[in-house]
Amino acid sequence: MSAISIGQAVVLGAVEGVTEFLPVSSTGHLKIVEGLMGIPVDDDAVVGFSAVIQVGAIAAVLVYFFKDIVRIVTAWLRGLTDREQRYHHDYRFAWWVIFATLPIVAVGLAAKPLIEGPLASLWVVAGSLIAGSGVMYAADRLGRHKRGEDDTSLTDAMLVGGSQILALLFPGFSRSGATMSTALLRDLDRLAATRLSFFLGIPALTGAGIYELKDALGTGAGAAPLAAGTAVSFVVAYASIAWLLRYIAKHTFNAFVLYRIAVGVLLFGLLGTGVLHG
Repeated sequence: MSAISIGQAVVLGAVEGVTEFLPVSSTGHLKIVEGLMGIPVDDDAVVGFSAVIQVGAIAAVLVYFFKDIVRIVTAWLRGLTDREQRYHHDYRFAWWVIFATLPIVAVGLAAKPLIEGPLASLWVVAGSLIAGSGVMYAADRLGRHKRGEDDTSLTDAMLVGGSQILALLFPGFSRSGATMSTALLRDLDRLAATRLSFFLGIPALTGAGIYELKDALGTGAGAAPLAAGTAVSFVVAYASIAWLLRYIAKHTFNAFVLYRIAVGVLLFGLLGTGVLHG
């Protein structure tokens, strides 16, 4: 018997697709929806399922940014044998993404029991949603928005990539929210910050999904629900990416900040009244 039905998988896939790249915490929203549907958020199969359906969202990034990814990977491959190509920004950027992924991989493996145990609490999600809102608001106000994508450096990539650890340890903080906020504090403009967040998320989230796949299947998540959730996640995430890039080019992050605070307060209320159990 699967821990998650196909119908539930479709709902969770849609939630994952909408929220993975918006700075509102996909993990937080998945845990909230799982709680409302009576799914145990700390169950091994459920934790694995959540990680695997992220692959659908990552696939949407791969498709949406296919030309950019091909350009970057091609530059990297050429640079491995051609010294002159190593001065190309795309070659260096490819290495930066690799280096910037190492911290979250190390922490993810070392702190796995903690991440899937005490830190999976809905109380943590609620607090992280609100705390992350403050960070995002401050970053959007303090950042000077003067640097574009071509101005990114290794320091930018390492700091932004390292900030993903916040979302890993504190579900609700939001991986995209943490990375975008860090990029803004490095004075990148909103569009550059958003695109950098996308690119840095590809290896981290893909690796997490692949790593969890065996455990997810072995603990009762079910192949059919995994397939359904991942497919829905892909379709919805593609539309979400397209919308976000258009939106952020002309707007601040204020709407996301207010939304996160509202969800965090609501979640505290649901937990405090016993409607949800954290």
